[in-house]
Amino acid sequence: MSEGEARLLRWTTAALAALLLWASGARAEPLKIRVAWITVPTSLAPILFVKPELARHLGKTYTVEPLHFQGSSAMTTALASGDLDIAELSYSSFAYAIQNGGMDDLRIIADEIQDGSHGYTSVEYRALKDGPVKKVEDLKGKVVATNVIGTGTDIGLRAMLRRHGLEDKRDYTVIEASYANMPALLEDHKADLVTSIAFFTEPNQKFRDESRTLFRLSDIQGVTQILSLVARQPFLAKNHAALVDYMEDYLRSLRWYIDPANHAEVVKIVAGFTKQPPQRFESWLLTRKDQYHDPNGLPNLEAMQHNIDVQKKMGFLKADVQVKKYAALGIVKEAAARLNRAQAQAK
Repeated sequence: MSEGEARLLRWTTAALAALLLWASGARAEPLKIRVAWITVPTSLAPILFVKPELARHLGKTYTVEPLHFQGSSAMTTALASGDLDIAELSYSSFAYAIQNGGMDDLRIIADEIQDGSHGYTSVEYRALKDGPVKKVEDLKGKVVATNVIGTGTDIGLRAMLRRHGLEDKRDYTVIEASYANMPALLEDHKADLVTSIAFFTEPNQKFRDESRTLFRLSDIQGVTQILSLVARQPFLAKNHAALVDYMEDYLRSLRWYIDPANHAEVVKIVAGFTKQPPQRFESWLLTRKDQYHDPNGLPNLEAMQHNIDVQKKMGFLKADVQVKKYAALGIVKEAAARLNRAQAQAK
């Protein structure tokens, strides 16, 4: 083969490869991202892209399928089986997935909600205003209500009581109840202390008038990384570019939701989705009476490490979990940087 023929063959091969690559890219379908959620407005996943102009890459490089779950344990199972791509896990559920589920490739990719951060609200543990419980020590021999044993708020409750010399079963009784039933449990004297979140506390004037805050989750945990977005490492490595696009749209939409200028419209969206009256959300939703969402999507890893350390001290974990080992924040940081540049140029 002459030198000229060799050059022609190399050129033809390169051109054919480029053509095949272009054709492959042209036929590529947008990445389908299956995202878990439990409740709105704790999670914004099913309503996040209700304003399509904010999700500029949606339908182009990715699509989203919000999947409803009853709790984090089911999410962990779905992650393990490959039926879910992004979950929202509490710090306690994340640690369980690593240690009990053997999911060593699980990665923290972004913030969802922080408790007691930047002057925002914290979960409250409330007793009757005119009842016998005036201080933590008064809970000896009493009944306390938690949402689910082993959750982040439950661990905080037990840690506070232990600080005051009280131990489960020996000194007090724990019962489980949904957040929605907490006010009735207290008012009917079926529990002496209940766990309360803004969704059920703020709209309930009678409950607020008849009860008082004995302590808050932040009093024992400081800042709590209540929920984080997590995914498995192979999924992240395979789909980096599309996930940056998704996270850019996620942050753009999140910033719109937490902007006070949009509060009235946000209330309307949430009320419509939950089929609840707008008055239920007006006074607190995504304000400082609500929990904190980081506008750059960055979780508080130091707080999460402390939260998990407390979880271990309370006997809910067998060994330490080093949070930073499982953090993969490159995608959200790249998306935030790109969004910040674009928003700065638009001003």
